[in-house]
Amino acid sequence: MSGVASPAKFIREVRAEVTKVTWPSRKETLVTTGLVFAMAALAALFFFIADQVIGIGVRALFGVGL
Repeated sequence: MSGVASPAKFIREVRAEVTKVTWPSRKETLVTTGLVFAMAALAALFFFIADQVIGIGVRALFGVGL
């Protein structure tokens, strides 16, 4: 089978590539995680408010539940 690399060579190449990766610091990871949670909370709040407004509009339009 030509073109098939040995498992040992593959592992060496993977290790060489991993050393090239710029890993984030603990602080960067925590800040980014906090921002993700904050943005998710803001999106949830926005969609909750939009849903309530649309619901009020539909109820008013059809005269249901007022």
